[in-house]
Amino acid sequence: MIAFLQQIVSGSAVGIVYALVALGFVMVHKATQVFNFAQGELMMLGAFVAYTFIVLFGLPFWLGGVIAIASVALFGAALDRILLRRMVGTKPFTIFMLTVGIGFCIRSIVMLVPIWGTETYSLPSPLQGKVFSLGGLIISADHAVILLTAALVTAALFAFFQFTRLGLAMRAISQNSLAASYLGVRVDSLFSIVWALSAAAAALAGVMLAPLSFVHSDMGQIGLKAIPAAVLGGFDSLPGALVGGLIIGIVEALAGFYLPEGVKDVAAYIVLLVVLAVKPRGLFGHADVKKV
Repeated sequence: MIAFLQQIVSGSAVGIVYALVALGFVMVHKATQVFNFAQGELMMLGAFVAYTFIVLFGLPFWLGGVIAIASVALFGAALDRILLRRMVGTKPFTIFMLTVGIGFCIRSIVMLVPIWGTETYSLPSPLQGKVFSLGGLIISADHAVILLTAALVTAALFAFFQFTRLGLAMRAISQNSLAASYLGVRVDSLFSIVWALSAAAAALAGVMLAPLSFVHSDMGQIGLKAIPAAVLGGFDSLPGALVGGLIIGIVEALAGFYLPEGVKDVAAYIVLLVVLAVKPRGLFGHADVKKV
């Protein structure tokens, strides 16, 4: 039982990283109906920027992480302002291919930067090596902080979308951007804010994941695990993204511990197929209803 609970805790910590990236997918899709395939690369960029400020510039871990998240958030807003806003009104597949190209460009630029390149780096955490013991269950301090941070971020996002005027406006454009614009909502500006929040969530995931693994140019592929998390929870549900990420992380941890080698890599997709066979719109998805 202790070993089982141990896998649940470690899987939850990794699953939260998936969930944060999945939150970015869902936020952008709800507001703009665009699937941002570059979300994984934004996570990788956040890890590299954090590595630069923390390791190369010698800033404290928390300060360097906050600066990295803010920098990637500004980059996300700039992407919308410079590129994506010009594509409004075009076919969704065209914008999807643009985000694919943006992802490849981010990865190529990271590989070309001399202080980054194709090498693998470590980002030490001030909590590295510290553990908590709870009735025989050993919990890494890094895992505990990831879970606590995710809880705070989730509560902050919930309060933001439920109790602020800006959050209400974002919920309005996710329902009907044209009607929201008729009511005076500045849709274009809100799109940039949504992209900034999405990029910030990805960067936060990169900063939290880096101490658990390594910082390298292929980190973006880890972000692809967030796609089944978003689909599993329901691609239009923020709580669903969190639940989907936790499920994927826990399933991977249990599969890697109890099942033969190689099953872990496909376990998430098997669970996804099973859930979609029962609930095609995901666990928290709902059918679109239109009055005619």
